Amino acid sequence: MSKIKKTNAARILDKLGIDYEIKTYEVDEEDLSAVHVAKTIGMDISKVFKTLVTRGDKTGIIMAVICGGDEINLKLLAKASCNKNVEMIALKELLPLTGYVRGGCSPLGAKKNYPVFIDARALEQEKISISAGQRGMQIIISPKDLVTAANATVANLVE
Repeated sequence: MSKIKKTNAARILDKLGIDYEIKTYEVDEEDLSAVHVAKTIGMDISKVFKTLVTRGDKTGIIMAVICGGDEINLKLLAKASCNKNVEMIALKELLPLTGYVRGGCSPLGAKKNYPVFIDARALEQEKISISAGQRGMQIIISPKDLVTAANATVANLVE
């Protein structure tokens, strides 16, 4: 059996002594959605979370972690992050800012320690799935442990 290569996100969790599981899956370049990932790894979409990268007018880059089936409310994120306005970054900015590509963006292990906001609904789940920082790899983790590892703020980010 081949050994799974550790990502920066997994190394951070190891260093903190946090339990997690890695699930690998076949990547479909035509469908990088969280809904597709959920089906592929056999988890309900309510437990599969996606990481969005935004820019606040006052604080700069912010990462937001929300349920894969939801759409972020940028006004709620702006309020939670002490910004007047927050907007999604352009896709071409994702790799230079974070070191991650679309479909493989993790709230852990980015190029810089950006503020991370996790939707409060994540805490309703025993375990959630987030990107391990590479397409085709997910980390299954307790949402409370993710909050700790990412030094995240929990807030309502969807309506």
